[in-house]
Parts: sequence; C-alpha cells; structure tokens
Amino acid sequence: MSESNTNDPAPRHTRVLIIGSGLSGVGTAVRLTQEGHTDFLVVERGDDVGGTWRVNTYPGAGCDVPSQLYSYSFALNPEWSRSFSRQPEIHRYIQGIADRYGLRDKHIFDCAMTGARWNDADARWEVETTRGKFTSDIVVSAAGVLAEPNLPDIKGIHSFEGEIFHSAQWDHDADLAGKRVAVIGTGASAVQIVPSIAPQVAQLDVYQRTAGWVFPHLTRRYLAPERFAFKHVPGLQRLIRGLIYANRELFVISQAKYPATAVYLELIARVKLWLEVRDPALRKRLTPNFRAGCKRLLVSNRFYPALTRDNVELVTDGIEEIRGRSIVSEDGTEREVDAIVLCTGFHVADSPTYSMFTGRNGLTLSEEFDTHGLQAYKGTTVAGFPNLFTMLGANSGLNYTSLIYIIESQIAYVLDALATMDKQGLRTFEVRKDVQDEYNRGVQQKMARSVWLTGGCTSWFLDRHGNNPTLWPDFSFRFRGQLRRFDVTNYATTPVAAQGNPTTSVA
Repeated sequence: MSESNTNDPAPRHTRVLIIGSGLSGVGTAVRLTQEGHTDFLVVERGDDVGGTWRVNTYPGAGCDVPSQLYSYSFALNPEWSRSFSRQPEIHRYIQGIADRYGLRDKHIFDCAMTGARWNDADARWEVETTRGKFTSDIVVSAAGVLAEPNLPDIKGIHSFEGEIFHSAQWDHDADLAGKRVAVIGTGASAVQIVPSIAPQVAQLDVYQRTAGWVFPHLTRRYLAPERFAFKHVPGLQRLIRGLIYANRELFVISQAKYPATAVYLELIARVKLWLEVRDPALRKRLTPNFRAGCKRLLVSNRFYPALTRDNVELVTDGIEEIRGRSIVSEDGTEREVDAIVLCTGFHVADSPTYSMFTGRNGLTLSEEFDTHGLQAYKGTTVAGFPNLFTMLGANSGLNYTSLIYIIESQIAYVLDALATMDKQGLRTFEVRKDVQDEYNRGVQQKMARSVWLTGGCTSWFLDRHGNNPTLWPDFSFRFRGQLRRFDVTNYATTPVAAQGNPTTSVA
C-alpha cells in the first residue's frame, strides 16, 4: 500500500486506528473486516505482525498455555504440532491469519507511535508516528502488556564490557558457546532459556531473587491421527478446546477465591522438586516461601535438571554491582562473566505507552494513573479519554489461561460500541468517572482475598502502591459476560452534529 508521506501537509485520517499488531491488534483488524468495516489502519513499530511472538525469539521460547486455547475462536488451528506451541509456530499462525484476511494492506510497518492527543474541538485523536501524522475518530491501543522490557537498575550495569541483552531483545549474533554466561532472573523466560543454553556454555550463573513454583510441563507432540481428526472430525477440536478451558478455570479457585487450597498445587510442585533435585541444600534454595499463584506459575521439565549440571551455579545472593567483566554479589563474591542475559520482565503497570496518550483534560494516561492508580472500566475504556479502547487494560490480565479469551471479549465490546455509535448517531463516548470508580471498587473487593495480595510475595502483578491492577480476580467467563454489550448508558456521549461538552446517554 502507499505509505504516509511525512511531507504531506494534511494528516492521514481513518475512522479506527489500531496501535500494534500483536494478537490484540490482528484480532481486532480481523473482526472489523468480518463485520464490514473497511475504514481502519494498523500502525506497527516492527516490520511484521506478531507482537510479542515476533520479538521474543530467545532459545526455548514457547507458550505455557495449551495450544488448543492459544488461537482465535474464529480461526482454530488444527495444524498445531504440539500440545504447547513454540514461538516460531505461534508467529507463523499470526502471520497466516493476517494473510488469510488480507490485513497486510491495512498495515503500516516500521511505524512507531510517538504521541496521541485528543482534540476536543474536532472530536478526534491526533496521532504522531515515525512515519507521519494521523487523525482518527477512534483509537484502539493494542500495544501489548509484554512489550517494553524492564532493564534492572544495577550499579555498573552500563560499564559491562561483554555482551548484555534482555531476553526480549535476544542478540542472535552473540555466540555463547564456550563462554561464561550469567542469567539474571528465574521467571517464565529464564526457565526456558537456562536449559536451552546450559549445554553449550562453559559456565552458567543463574541469579535468583526469589524461588518460583515450578510445575510439570505436560507437553508432547501431536500424533498424525490426532491432527487428522482435528481437521476432519466436525466439532472435535472445539470440544477439546472447551474441556481444556473448563479445566484451566479451576485455577481461579486457588488464585482468587480460596487461596488456602493452593496447598494441593504446592504438593505437586514439591514432589517434582524432590524428584529432580537430590541435593538438599540446592533444593532448599529452590523452595518458594510464598503461596503458589502469588507469582506467575512456572512450567518446565528441564529447568531443575539444568540447575544440577556441573557447569551451572544458582546464585541466591543479591547483586551488589556489575563490573567490566564480572558480577559482584552482596556476599562479596566476584564471578567472571563474558555475557549477561537479562530475564527481568517487562514494564506492565508502568508501561511507557501510557505517557503517549493525552486525554481531554490535558493529562496523559500516566499522569492519571499516578494520581488515581492504574484503573479502567472493564479493562477497556478510561474516564477522560474519549473514543479510546485499551486492549488488555487494567485488571484484564489472566494468570492461568489464554489471554486470547480476554482479547476476543474486548473486541466484541469494541464492535458493539461501533454499532451503537452508528445506530444512535454518536460522535464521541467517554466512560463516566463515577461509573469507573464504582466498577474498580468492586474489582478491588474481589481482589482483596486473592492469592496475589494474601500469598506473601511481591510480583510484577503489583504497582508501587501494592495494588494489583494487572489481573482479573474472577472466572474469565464473567469478564466476557460484562463485555457482551456496549453499555452506552454508562458513558457520556455527543451526537454527530453536536459540539461542546458530552452529555450522559439515555437508553
């Protein structure tokens, strides 16, 4: 397609502008296409679709959600090769969806948003990008929650003379074979990276701040007859998908409803640890001191065995500083190292994207969240920011099943909002602050008994105030239920012909 010319005097206008082309962005674009909407564009800072599955190409990268759940409901994939898919296969799936629905012509790649401001007089968003300016009636922010790597603030980190990179920015030109390597962090990425690189490096130091609960990974290759049946037996794959979904929902009981029941999960993890790590001292350091589910649950069949290798050392003392060619731990031990891999997570509650959106009152999302905490209405709209949808916004994340289920729930809300605007002749919508506040009070009441607040840990789920603005504290089908229809009466709106301040809609 013809690309935006930064020398054009007038910005390019579209009714709907989607920011980002991961699972949220591609899914939204597909459903818009299916519903007959053609006046939309997708701006993507990378060179292809895929989002986190395009970017995270580290060794061993894969999904800890069953493959049968990790696809759009409108595009099931009978060709999954494994029960838990790996990164290349998931990326190919997203690429295939984009190609199937002709979405590449709706994309502008290598186009990073640098700012977006609501123009109240014109009732539209003005969006600045590295490829020119755009205006849009509606913006769907699908920038992703695992999009901005979190780089640790460690003394001397910028003085390191060897190779250093984040797991989400893997340097494929770096040859780690035969080198002394340090992995900082033992979260979801690290449990995949450590066993993948341990056999090839000379020495691997794994720096652990807190031990995590690690469970068996029930992964296997699908047999040819299974794939044949998925493809040719009507309803079979959807039935299996439904059964897996129902099974995963049971995790809500131990995570959000009755955290004490997590003791049964912990028993499974403790048995696994005992079987795979025979050294009592090492086993003790790998035993968590918080309730299972308080941090993200980890799955791996290879992580513990990798830690027992002769060339692998688990370091549980904190890092004091990084020097030119070494890491000094808090006990004074200095370990020589040639390369450092940072498995230190992402900016979630403090995403840099929030500072790019400026709303009706001249404040950015970041400024609003600094004042009131990270909040949204149904995880999807924010008071003070008209005509803006935030995919996977506040309290819409899940810790036990597929986020695609949440994404599709939000997409349905977006589509019904567009239909409502067309039917009622609306120009703008903005969730009322009192409605948003009441909604969030209800969410936090549910959150109060969850394992994330009572489980005895700190995690990336929490913000600097100790609140959990990340996860949905209930069954996922209840989240979907509240987004089935766009509840316009909870929004202040303006009609197409009107100017000035919005008024509350009347059904």
